[in-house]
Amino acid sequence: MIKSDSLIRPIAQLAWLAISILVFLGLSRVGLVIWQWDRVMNSGDLVHLFVSGLRMDIVLVCQIMLLPILALILLPTRLLCSRLFTGLILLWCIVWSSIVVFMELITPAYMGFFETRPGRIFFEYLDHPQEVSSLIYGAYLPTAIIGLGLTAITTLLILKKLRFGGDRFEFPVSYRFVVLIPVFLMLSLGARSTLGHRPVNPSTFAKSKDQLVNELFLNSTYSLLYSIYSLRHEDSGDSGLPAMEPEEVIRSFQRISTVPMVDYLNQQSTHHQFGDNSKPSSPKNIVIIVEESLGARFVGSLGGLPLTPNLDAWSNKGLWLTNLYATGIRSARGLEAIVSGFPPSSSRSVLKLGKSQGNFYTMAHTLAEHGYSNYFVYGGEGHFDNMKGFFLSNGFDTAIDINDYDEFEFKGTWGVSDEDLFNRAHSIMLEEQPPFFTLIFTSSFHSPYEFPDGKIELVDEEKNTKHNGVKYADYALGQYLEKASQSKYWKDSIFLIVADHDERPRGRSLVPIESYHIPGLIIADGLTPRHFDKVASHIDLLPTLLFLANVSGTAPFVGHNLLSIPPDHHGRAIMQFGKNHAYMEGENVVIHQPDRAAEQYLYASKTLTPTTLQQDMARKALIWASLPGVLYREELYTPNSGAAQLP
Repeated sequence: MIKSDSLIRPIAQLAWLAISILVFLGLSRVGLVIWQWDRVMNSGDLVHLFVSGLRMDIVLVCQIMLLPILALILLPTRLLCSRLFTGLILLWCIVWSSIVVFMELITPAYMGFFETRPGRIFFEYLDHPQEVSSLIYGAYLPTAIIGLGLTAITTLLILKKLRFGGDRFEFPVSYRFVVLIPVFLMLSLGARSTLGHRPVNPSTFAKSKDQLVNELFLNSTYSLLYSIYSLRHEDSGDSGLPAMEPEEVIRSFQRISTVPMVDYLNQQSTHHQFGDNSKPSSPKNIVIIVEESLGARFVGSLGGLPLTPNLDAWSNKGLWLTNLYATGIRSARGLEAIVSGFPPSSSRSVLKLGKSQGNFYTMAHTLAEHGYSNYFVYGGEGHFDNMKGFFLSNGFDTAIDINDYDEFEFKGTWGVSDEDLFNRAHSIMLEEQPPFFTLIFTSSFHSPYEFPDGKIELVDEEKNTKHNGVKYADYALGQYLEKASQSKYWKDSIFLIVADHDERPRGRSLVPIESYHIPGLIIADGLTPRHFDKVASHIDLLPTLLFLANVSGTAPFVGHNLLSIPPDHHGRAIMQFGKNHAYMEGENVVIHQPDRAAEQYLYASKTLTPTTLQQDMARKALIWASLPGVLYREELYTPNSGAAQLP
């Protein structure tokens, strides 16, 4: 006869583990709240935060426990009593407990940089173990040691506490029906945390205007798993936004764009004619320098810290975009906008998505039709963020990365120094016959901020700091521009200097717009130096450069030429922050969040102030938020206009 305590003990041990995880997650949240106390009290309801947080923790714990309980219900007694099963259930408990502990321990460091819990960016970085391990060693080694050490201690404690002898899973059928099935049903309800049509998700309890506070009621393991689960929406179109039919999105976009309706080839795509075909073709070289992480906060002439004297000096020699905004907070997001003119979405960058790994428009396609040679020059690993693969699949002729440098002065975590990078690009352009397009992507201003000695007067006493990293990046840029200005290709070239994104997002809002402000400078022989103060976006740079280069044709890009927008147009920018999407027109900003109503703000003095929602603004914002999904899913963003039509 089976003793009652032998039936209760294994379930009690699983219950102990579940309660221990809940207590740990609660204590972790308390610590995060204390750390961010002023932001929580300014924008959050403390009771709501902890009650909602407990619900989300219960969701995670129930999801972890569902499979073991289901196995206890369904598997035959012989298998349940085997060493294999007891070993597997113990392994299951150890792995998930260790993941929960580790994810919470690294959260403060991650949140301190990205102002969000670990999510999509976290697991995307896992694709690049070499770069990540070097970054951790150079900048986050103590955090990694503490995290791994405490996780190991957790594993030992669980091994000591949990004892699953084979006979303890010898459950009679009556016990399974009376006890285990009700437990499974309760866990299923707990995993959904609602009787509604949809289970709870990160947007269910969000009520703060500060996105970081909205992240505090989550736990980091759930946040990571939900981001991975959300990958299924990248092709399905389920973004949590109000639904619009593809035809409606395209036609609505055509009506709100600055492109004349007569220039669109049809009503089923964004392909349109651009440029003046009647002018004699005399295309100029195009050189784009993408400066890693160089937000406006570091640029003196944009009101930031006085760390970029060279860029500040050159800003008076070209078209200085004083109100330019990045589309996102990752390099891949910036590169897709600069090179493809593709607007941001809540999915991954098109550099990584499957349908964009060929026959996806970039400016290299247009330039190739005009006889350009197209180069991508980088100092690090070209496979990072799939840059090399994407560019070579979509119009570029040559991609240079760290494996192509036979000689260099300095090599750090992210590759050769910016000076080495510029020297390589300069040598290519000296030898290349015009016209050519060269995309140069720097990396010295990236944590852990490594650069050669003796180049700059240090701002901080410690060498490898972000301030010193910015100053070196500016120094290398200044050295190159002086050299290029004396070269044979200078007068026949258009230069764009622009950041991919700011160094990291900061701000107490749903979308920290001040962290999207970046420098942009266009230099060209014959271009009158002036400041352009209207709001501008990453996606507007491509059509502006093609205009200045006297290149015409047909293409699907959705940005506009900044030099030809109507005088009464305030300019607009589109920004993506996690699942949130912002549309800014002048000082007015509309933010869409998944499964929530749109909200409008006035952006002034680097602050978002809530204001009355204007339906026409909300409509424009929704069109821009819906557009990239339609263009990608329906494969409309192609270089071949004839093939790009809605079915």
